[in-house]
Amino acid sequence: MASQDHSSTSDYSASNYNQTAAFVYSTEYTAPILSLLKPSIGERIVDFGCGTGELTLRIQEAVGASGFTVGIDYNDDMVSKALVNGVRHAYISDLQNIQIPPELESSFDAVFSNAVLHWCKQNPRGVLDGAKRLLKVGGRFVCEMGGFMNCIGVRIGLHRAVKRRGYEPDKMDPWYFPTIEEYQRLLQSAGFRVNTIDLVPRLTPLPDGGLRGWLQLFARRTFLKEFSDQEAAAIIDEVVDICEVDMKDKEGNWALMYVRLRCLATLDSP
Repeated sequence: MASQDHSSTSDYSASNYNQTAAFVYSTEYTAPILSLLKPSIGERIVDFGCGTGELTLRIQEAVGASGFTVGIDYNDDMVSKALVNGVRHAYISDLQNIQIPPELESSFDAVFSNAVLHWCKQNPRGVLDGAKRLLKVGGRFVCEMGGFMNCIGVRIGLHRAVKRRGYEPDKMDPWYFPTIEEYQRLLQSAGFRVNTIDLVPRLTPLPDGGLRGWLQLFARRTFLKEFSDQEAAAIIDEVVDICEVDMKDKEGNWALMYVRLRCLATLDSP
C-alpha cells in the first residue's frame, strides 16, 4: 500500500497516509482482492507493499499459526508501524529489486499486492521477477493496482500545470497505469499464466482534505518533487481549480474515479 518512490519524505509518513488514504485498505475496497487471494490455513504468503500492515494482519490471521506471512515495503516508517501493529515478519526493500533472506526464495504459495505496483514505473518487470524468485512453482500472484484511466482528470491537470511551466510531465509522472493487454503480456513474459485480469472502475470519495490533501500526499513528493514548496502549492491550487467542476459535488464533497487493474496469475515455471 505504500509507494516505492518516497519512503523518507515527511508527507508520506505512516500517520499521514492513514489519515488521508485509509480507504485504500478499507474492508469495502479490499474484499474483492482478498477474495481472489483466498488465503487458507498453513499457507505461506508475502505482501508486496504492506504499508502499515492492515491487510497483512488479515492474511496472517487467515493462514493461522501453521502459516507464514511476510510484509515488504520500501518505506521504513511504514514497516516500523506494521511491526508495532502486529505483523510478525516485515522487511524494507524496493519491490523492483527485492532484497530478502535467500532462505525465503521459492518458498511461498502466493504473492499478494494491493494498491502499490502502480508506483513501480521504473521497472515493473523487476517486480514480477522478484515474485517469481519467492514463489513455488504453481504459486499465485494476486494483485490490485491502478490501471488504464486511473485518476483520470487529476492526472491531466497535473500534466497541464507542469507543462505550462516548461517541464516535461511524462518524465515527472511517477505512475504506471497499464492496460489489460500490456500487463497480461508482462506477466506472460515473466513466466506466469494469467487466470483472470480485469479493469474495474471505482468511484472513490475522498476524506475531509479533499483533492488538495490527496495531492499533498500522493503528488507533492513524487510528481512535484522538483518544485519548491511555493511552486508546488501553486500547482496544487491550479489542479484543484481545474478538477473542481468534475470532482466536487454541490455539498463540497470530493471524489476521484479510480480504475483498478485486478489480476490472478499462476507461476508456470521456475
